[in-house]
Amino acid sequence: MLFTHLSDDLFRPLASPSRAFNAALLLHLHRRVMGASVEPIRKGELLSAIGDFAADWTQAEIADDETTPSEPVERRSAIYRRLLDAGWLAERRERYVPVVDFDPEARLLLEELSRLERGETRSYGGAVLDVLGSLESALANPADRSEALANAARAARTFLGHVRGLAGSMRKIEERILREPDQHAAFRLYFEEFVERHLISDYRTLHTRFNPFRFRSAIVREAGRALRDDLLIRSLAESLVREGRSPATGPAERSVRADLAEILAVFEGLDRHLEAVDDVVARLERRIAASLRYLDRPDSLGIERAAAALRAVAAADDPPDLAPEVSLLRPPLGEAHLYAPRSRRAPIDNEPLPEIFLDPAIEAFVQAKADFRRRTTVTREAMTAFLDARLKRGGRLRGSEIAVEDVDAFVIFQRLREVDVLFDGALAARYVLTGTEGRVANGWLDCPDFTIERRSRA
Repeated sequence: MLFTHLSDDLFRPLASPSRAFNAALLLHLHRRVMGASVEPIRKGELLSAIGDFAADWTQAEIADDETTPSEPVERRSAIYRRLLDAGWLAERRERYVPVVDFDPEARLLLEELSRLERGETRSYGGAVLDVLGSLESALANPADRSEALANAARAARTFLGHVRGLAGSMRKIEERILREPDQHAAFRLYFEEFVERHLISDYRTLHTRFNPFRFRSAIVREAGRALRDDLLIRSLAESLVREGRSPATGPAERSVRADLAEILAVFEGLDRHLEAVDDVVARLERRIAASLRYLDRPDSLGIERAAAALRAVAAADDPPDLAPEVSLLRPPLGEAHLYAPRSRRAPIDNEPLPEIFLDPAIEAFVQAKADFRRRTTVTREAMTAFLDARLKRGGRLRGSEIAVEDVDAFVIFQRLREVDVLFDGALAARYVLTGTEGRVANGWLDCPDFTIERRSRA
């Protein structure tokens, strides 16, 4: 729990009458004074930085009560003591020199507050690509990059939170606009808060040609495939156990399945959240359009005045010559200029995937390649079986005495001279390799002769 590690008085400066000054000072110290410093800062330097920052604030903004001194030197000491007593700062001595640094737990909280204060925008494309890249990395190399799966699940949760926050922010602004009695203020909220902040920066990203959701199908496909692959899940779980992030294989497998299921659930259920965003946008646009339509104050006498003017023109003996003001360069207003509400997105039709039938020739080719790879790869088991079949216990075998009947035997024979170093020297404890005079010439290979002897303890 966060509050079990923080000081009891940590939030006192942020709830006092001088909270605006205290918050600005903490962010200033975190970013400008102590943010890039590796070592703790000296107390005298920190007091000078506090005094320089407080010079731009009034005494009423800095003081909590009448006891706060107004003299600059005493005031900066009081501000420093305020942050130290609350638990934001930690003071200690290094070789009789007092140094100050942020409390470790308070620094973590201050970093989050700084991020919120900066108002960092979330890139939808970056978030989706972060999930896809981490997921593909973990599934392509489960033995070494299993941590990437947890990163992908964490990025998916963050992305979902931002999408849900977008709809919530839009609803909050909608309520503020509806509660605003002044129409001009309501329109200002709509265009400055809703259109500029959300509709343009966030909502528009979801409806562009290169919208980030084009990677959504790849994420769903990879996560679904991994959930159905028991061997892949086992490999990821073993990596978690090996790296010390899980006590046993069983809990590790459940953790892997939970991360994959969470990623799959987030990107399969995004449509509901996007529909909520679309509903808010369409509803608010209809309200604003209706307000604009009836913005002008209705004139109940306008029809009577227009009718009287037409009757006066008709009754005149010499009607005036009224030239029609028709511009050929500007077409008249018509049906195309009428307001039309935003139409809902058409549902996506689900089409069944076609059944794929593999060509028998392709399957035979793949099997042939696998057989070729198996026959041409020297394994520890194959070499042990080759030598055990020809060596009697305690006996010795010369290379020139080994008969090479086929290609399979030759593949192992031509690596026998490396038996003491192959497989990281695993066979050196079982066999002894010694060079002898003469050469081996058996029609397959011409090389110096050698002897192989089984160790007595093998």
